[in-house]
Amino acid sequence: MQTPLPAAVYLCWIPLGAGGHCVRFSGRLFEDILAALGHRPRCDLYHGALVVELCGDRWTIELAPSPDADERGRGVVGTGAVGSRHAGWMRLFRYEVRCWRGGSIPDLAAAVGTPCWLSSDARVARRLLDLAGTVPTPVWGRDELRAGEMWNSNSMTAWLIAAAGLPTAQLLPPPHGRAPGWDAGLEVALRAGSADDGAHDQPDDEQQDQQEQHLHRADVERHGEGLLRRPAVTRTIGAAGGPGGGQVSGLPPTDGGSHRSATATIANGRA
Repeated sequence: MQTPLPAAVYLCWIPLGAGGHCVRFSGRLFEDILAALGHRPRCDLYHGALVVELCGDRWTIELAPSPDADERGRGVVGTGAVGSRHAGWMRLFRYEVRCWRGGSIPDLAAAVGTPCWLSSDARVARRLLDLAGTVPTPVWGRDELRAGEMWNSNSMTAWLIAAAGLPTAQLLPPPHGRAPGWDAGLEVALRAGSADDGAHDQPDDEQQDQQEQHLHRADVERHGEGLLRRPAVTRTIGAAGGPGGGQVSGLPPTDGGSHRSATATIANGRA
């Protein structure tokens, strides 16, 4: 039986508008309004991005605006309209899904906290990369899929993680933070998983335990033993494709003393 090739899948939480004043201002205004309507404290807003390392190569996966026609140069695997499907023909109102080999993510260096380790199984990493080209592309900022909230970059990231069969229960943004659209991605993936005939296996207990232990260590580092993230409702969809585990070749070990070096490794784009 062949040993899985070295791989790593990470989720990074980036503050909304980290590199742009306009996006940051509009995001804060959006959150202020929702917080007032919901009679709750205002939260910091984050969007999630994925970094996948496989066979010595590095992919970045995110949803972003479409700046120009050089889609191949950015690893674009899908596009969608922003605000209205009728306006999608204009690049200003178009987003793109990127699965970019050797690519970069703007503001990745501004990511908060330790990157969330999701898997070191090469089969999981490959499945996630293959799924990137099948992500739903409804209108950004609308709830076309009737998932309960608008579709955005967090929806895409959550959909990919869940559709790849990875545990999602403890994947929460940093303390006092919120990731709008995340639950929409989980809901749409859940529907697809419910319609599946069960041809795939669920992730094994070892892989889920490793992810939970990594997240626990990251929380202890950030808050101490007294303030740990509370688990949400578990939504595991589809297949992970076999056992995970083991140290990722070329990456710092996942012990409590190496989280900061792992963050630097990803932010600097080192494979």
